[in-house]
Amino acid sequence: MVEAASPVAPGALSCRHLTLSYGSRTVLDGISVDFAAGRWSAVVGPNGCGKSTLLRALAGLLRARSGTISLHGRDLHSWPRRERARRLAWLAQSSSSTDLTGSEVVSLGRFAHGGWLGARQQADDAAIRRAMIATGSLAWMQRRLSSLSGGERQRVYLARALAVEAKVLLLDEPTTHLDPPHQEDVVRLLREQSRVNGVCVVSAIHDLSLALAADRLIVIGARGLVGHGTVPEALAGDWLSAAFDTRIDVVEHDGAHLWRPSLDAPPAGGPA
Repeated sequence: MVEAASPVAPGALSCRHLTLSYGSRTVLDGISVDFAAGRWSAVVGPNGCGKSTLLRALAGLLRARSGTISLHGRDLHSWPRRERARRLAWLAQSSSSTDLTGSEVVSLGRFAHGGWLGARQQADDAAIRRAMIATGSLAWMQRRLSSLSGGERQRVYLARALAVEAKVLLLDEPTTHLDPPHQEDVVRLLREQSRVNGVCVVSAIHDLSLALAADRLIVIGARGLVGHGTVPEALAGDWLSAAFDTRIDVVEHDGAHLWRPSLDAPPAGGPA
């Protein structure tokens, strides 16, 4: 495993010697990573390597077999649930259908600020509106989610996460079901959340070209963490090829890093 050579600001979220398992199967073993405020970190790697498992653990939804997770310098599980929910927002990989309207779904993101019995305040309405404008979902405020497409539902659920206005944002495949233009919108949104609003953003993303727009990469392979650091560090160390166990070619175009697929079969015995 390769660690970043570049300095990292103190972590808004961090894990130390984290080991995660499902039953008797160890998924990730002994991972230590800092996720800084004002940075977008993309978690990448092949299917089944543990990306979603790591994010679920960071969100407090999965207990680690060993190791620690800290939120703002304090053990994640020591935070009172509502306080933690105000500081850390979560978007799951799949979005279910419901008969709630778009506005009602997004308003759930404000629950930690007022509770079920708390009257919705003007600040809540403003946060809901900001989140729906940011995700392009304002037109569906009164639409029931059961009437929306998968991509439209995804943008509503993303708005729910944004409406929390938390300083840590965990997103498992936020571009699921979205067409390329709306995937680009999400990338711009994540960069704005981190760079303008100072949010610590951590996302798992399958599309390498989208992930390469992040500030930092956490690269996981079949045998665990390959490396974590800036995109140039990951490319210089060829971490992606190591993680996917095949040659990953990345080209730079107009300041962006793009994955270039190879249609040639790799030679027998290892990566091309």
